[in-house]
Amino acid sequence: MLAKTLIPTSPEKLSRSAAVKKGARQNNPKQNNYHSTPESFLEVRVHHMNTVPSLSGLCVGYERGVWRVEQFATHVMEWLPEFALKTSECQAMGFGNAVQLIRRAAKNVYDTAKFQNRGEFGELFLHIAIRQIFGSIPAISKIYYKTANNETVKGFDAVHVVGPPNDLELWLGEAKFYDNFDRAARDVVAELVKHTDTDYLRNEFSLIINKIDEALPHAKILRKLLSPNTSLDEVFKRACIPLMLTYDSQCLATHITCDDAYMTAFTSEINTNYQKFVKKSFPKKVRIHLFLLPLHTKHRLIEALDKQLKIWQQL
Repeated sequence: MLAKTLIPTSPEKLSRSAAVKKGARQNNPKQNNYHSTPESFLEVRVHHMNTVPSLSGLCVGYERGVWRVEQFATHVMEWLPEFALKTSECQAMGFGNAVQLIRRAAKNVYDTAKFQNRGEFGELFLHIAIRQIFGSIPAISKIYYKTANNETVKGFDAVHVVGPPNDLELWLGEAKFYDNFDRAARDVVAELVKHTDTDYLRNEFSLIINKIDEALPHAKILRKLLSPNTSLDEVFKRACIPLMLTYDSQCLATHITCDDAYMTAFTSEINTNYQKFVKKSFPKKVRIHLFLLPLHTKHRLIEALDKQLKIWQQL
């Protein structure tokens, strides 16, 4: 259980949380004619929707005494086409163009030997978590709209929608693919302050509207929600900012299997870092969902991911 010092959610927030859960079911790709998703890989070991912010602690797990870094890297690549291509391209993928589109998706992420400090994979982890846990639909692919292969794209790291059309929520995410939790939390809070500024939001919304694919379910409703004629007060009633923070974990470094001792240590570490986060001065005017993804270690994971990416780029 989480510590008693967590802030209880209000009835309105509870209502919105219920709507999200309902939306996750209705947004199942198999039920709304959106393309299917890879089989789930990450285990949700901690999940609390009735706290402010709400929280999910994600686990990669072990195999034969080894953290599943290679298996996770392989799974992440399965999401690459959806993450890096437009909705219409994903829906048009078939026998004749699949290899070409997959190769393009891999090259859209980055094509450089200087990969150690790049953040695109953190954005991909966030994409996977929102899709897997909340059944979201990605509204735009930020990576697709890069003007150069190795460009760092500004703005929100994820733009998804959750829920049925009559109760649609806008999920605007931020990700920090770091090896240190304190730095990740510090930097994401700084971005939250910047990205919830009125002028910034209006500018970002205008950019998002221009990139919404007509093939996206609920495209018309999303455009109306992001319109300059819609009050930000109304947007915030139907918005959530999901945050993905990674860090090198002491728990993962001292265990070799997901036994009871691991589960206790994992839960304790997630809760301790959650308590650190809630003490920070982040904006309170928007709903936040915090994803924590402990690593063993970032260095090992990013090397495995880069290796896989290079293979996909040569298909």
